[in-house]
Amino acid sequence: MSKVLIVDDDVTFCLMLETLLVKHGYIVSQAFTYSDGRKKFIEFQPDIVLTDLRLPDHDGLELLTLLKSESSKVPVVLMTSYGDIRTAVKAMRMGAFDYVAKPVNPDEILATIKRALKSGDTEATGKTVPFVDLYLEGESIAASRISEHTSLVAPTGMSVLILGESGTGKEFVARRIHQQSERHLKPFVAIDCGALPRDLAGSEFFGHMKGSFTGAFNDKQGQFEAANGGTIFLDEIGNLSYEIQVQLLRAIQERKIRRIGSTVEIPIDVRIITATNEDLKQTVSRGDFREDLYHRINEFAIQVPPLRERPEDMLLFTSHFLSQANAELGRNVTGFSDEVLEIFKNYSWPGNFRELKNIIKRSVLLSKSQIVSQDTLPDELVNESTHSTHQVIQKESIVADHSPVDEFSLRESARKSERDIIVSALEKVRYNKSKAARLLNIDRKTLYNKMKQYDIPLQ
Repeated sequence: MSKVLIVDDDVTFCLMLETLLVKHGYIVSQAFTYSDGRKKFIEFQPDIVLTDLRLPDHDGLELLTLLKSESSKVPVVLMTSYGDIRTAVKAMRMGAFDYVAKPVNPDEILATIKRALKSGDTEATGKTVPFVDLYLEGESIAASRISEHTSLVAPTGMSVLILGESGTGKEFVARRIHQQSERHLKPFVAIDCGALPRDLAGSEFFGHMKGSFTGAFNDKQGQFEAANGGTIFLDEIGNLSYEIQVQLLRAIQERKIRRIGSTVEIPIDVRIITATNEDLKQTVSRGDFREDLYHRINEFAIQVPPLRERPEDMLLFTSHFLSQANAELGRNVTGFSDEVLEIFKNYSWPGNFRELKNIIKRSVLLSKSQIVSQDTLPDELVNESTHSTHQVIQKESIVADHSPVDEFSLRESARKSERDIIVSALEKVRYNKSKAARLLNIDRKTLYNKMKQYDIPLQ
């Protein structure tokens, strides 16, 4: 029987979930804090961990990072309120197998656990993995541009920088480039730089020798060696420390690496593909990212637009994810109601394609008929979509009732109002851009673009 560790400070919820899992044949252990969860993980040796995103003594993401460093093969599923969708998406990038929204649906959590355990060799950060998922091109102008640029750059040896928000499919583009290159029979190694502990990044990249630091009990091959002859994909490269940036620049320039604690240089032949959801130019200007490294990795840039800017691709991807969900869950849902499609159209999709996929999977699981209906969608998604629709109607009414001069004045007023809101948010968090972006419910790149548009100083 499989062992499940539940980490959540809600005692009643833990008992209810334990009762459900025990009834379905699982062995369950509970922890109510980060510290207790860490201890139970070592003692209980679970096959899967279910953890709340918000714990009393630490952030759930810290527990995720710790667990993945302890044992990257144990899948971790986040349990979170729908309001924390952006953090849940970040958790997926950090190695979480999946997330489920609270209140937890029994069928959904059981299906998620079953999939996680069935995966067995769940992909861990930095491991060589096959390209098994279907790459869907899309039909929009943006999708055609990505396809064209990918086909042009793939046969070359150029370093590629892929830009885009979280969940837009940057790794899919990287894998597509690898598959269309002459290196396609060699390894493709993906590393999430945002999930790497700073003190272990050098070892993960370049390897180490036994005894080179505390905990180095054996020689270890780095991921650059593992990718030799193939492609290495560095996701969220903007998160690397300055020290690792220096080492990475040297490896790219000299095509040689040196394991930590070794004096022997190892020649490498790898193609570098990187990705980020940040504005690296701004990062360079702040002195947080080396300019020479930026130019090395940016021989060719590909911009992957967010889902909200690709409405033409919405139906294609909803059908694709519907087929995937049916296959995974053993269901036979055939389509979506008109109301659901309208909600999808008006929603902002902060988690992009990853969020769309998860919403559809959840809806398929909850559907009582062959058509996905509105009552299977999270309330927050429906509410935001409805609010957006009302705003459009109000705007159209104002435009119809006012002269061109009044319309211009309205735009200027809206522009000033947006600037004031952004400045107010920045002042509230003492110009911490990440906190301000979260407060405004936008990504950091959008915030920087808005600040530039409105001539707001970076401070």
